[in-house]
Parts: sequence; C-alpha cells; structure tokens
Amino acid sequence: MTVPLDRHYSVEPQVSAERISQLRRIVAAHLRHWSLDLHVRPVCRALDELLTNVHRHVGDDSDCALELRWTGRRVTVSVADNSARMPRLLPAGGGLSRVMALSDSWGTCRTPEGKVVWFTRYAEAPRPAGLLPYTPPPGVRAARRNPLAALV
Repeated sequence: MTVPLDRHYSVEPQVSAERISQLRRIVAAHLRHWSLDLHVRPVCRALDELLTNVHRHVGDDSDCALELRWTGRRVTVSVADNSARMPRLLPAGGGLSRVMALSDSWGTCRTPEGKVVWFTRYAEAPRPAGLLPYTPPPGVRAARRNPLAALV
C-alpha cells in the first residue's frame, strides 16, 4: 500500500465551547479518511485540551490556527494563538499533562504573534493483511486424495 505523504489540514477558527466539539469532529473525520482510526480518540482528546486551553486562558471567541499534518509516519497537531502567556505543565493531571500522556512528543514555541503548542504521535499507515494460503482441514485432504475414502 502506497501512502500519500504529507497530508495536511489547517483552519483558523474562533474558539468557543461549541466550536471545539465541531473542530474535534472535523479532525476525527480527517484521521479516519487517512485510515488512522486507532489514533482518533487520543488525538482528539489531546486536541480538546489544547483548544480548551485557548478558550479558557486566551478568551472566549479567540482567534487561533489549528494545523493537522500526517507525514505517513507521524501525526502532528498544532494550535497557535495570539497570547504571549506560555502554558504551564500542572501536576494535577489535566491540561498539558494529558497532552503529554496521549502523545509521543509535545512542546511550545513563542511566535511574533503569540505562541504555538503542538504534539505528535507515531502513526504509520495500516498495512493490509494479506490472505493466508488455504489449508483444508485434515479430513478434507484425505477425501481429495482418495474420493472413495470419504464414503467408507
């Protein structure tokens, strides 16, 4: 199976509580279209954390940029916003701690406009299982070798 490299989706939404669930469904649809069904739940849960952080800490109806990219080996999700306030890793287990648990790597980066928070997951394309050679059951083999043996 040949994997088209560098699949990409990006959008610049205003983040609201309703829009977060809509964006989660859009990202899930892209992952399913790319045959990455096993990654839908963890990617969408981590994305939900990033978007909720924008909504909660930057403000209601804040502008952001969401980017989803799959290279054939890794899925990368990034969310950029216009706040210079950098996120913190809290020991309580939510927020970025959840993103860290659901991803292979994550990070933050300042930009001239604010910041970007991103995470990656190792995600190779599923390989189709080839058909196994047919091996008839033992009784069927004997009947094929000697058709009269099945009648006895």
